[in-house]
Amino acid sequence: MARKGKAAVARAEESEIAEGGGPGSPEEDAIREGRSWYVIHTYSGYENKVKTNLEHRIQTMDAKDLIFEVVIPTEDEIEIRDGQRRTVARKIFPGYVLVQMIDLKEDDIKSSQAWFVVRNTPGVTGFVGSGTRPVPLEPPEVKRILRQMRVEAPKVKVGFVVGQSVRIVDGPFQDFVGQVDDINLEKGKVKVLVSFFGRETPVELDFLQVERL
Repeated sequence: MARKGKAAVARAEESEIAEGGGPGSPEEDAIREGRSWYVIHTYSGYENKVKTNLEHRIQTMDAKDLIFEVVIPTEDEIEIRDGQRRTVARKIFPGYVLVQMIDLKEDDIKSSQAWFVVRNTPGVTGFVGSGTRPVPLEPPEVKRILRQMRVEAPKVKVGFVVGQSVRIVDGPFQDFVGQVDDINLEKGKVKVLVSFFGRETPVELDFLQVERL
């Protein structure tokens, strides 16, 4: 029975390492005894300003031993607009910011100080929790979010959907108008049905070769 338990633990560790979450990874380093990750809610669009304000308050109020890290969860996304491809940082949870701080405990002076610094930061509307009590994120959830942030291949965001009419702006079929038949995000390709010699013909194109009508 003990051998089976050790084998299961070993498999779990191997799986975690394969996913980039093993010992020494950023996700593992983010989980430390005596510290927890809390979620704070901000005014819409104020996430960056809240991060800047809070980091400034941590310095000026000498709270570096109470609050350790402020993170806005983002992931890279390739946006295609006006025939140009650019990489942008998309917020995973708009309106929320993660804060790593000491474990908040009731009737504890340091906990009260840490809570005060965060809660009274301009732009912060409150902690996420049960009632008035902040509830920390579970370690697996923290690891999942941090792992999502450091995925190497950025996602592609396209401005059209299947069934939508588009214009081809580059290639042999330039200026043809067709209907989107299929979108392949992994390859960055779109299949467009164009009318050619009186019949619909599927044409595979790069995302940059088409634009919405």
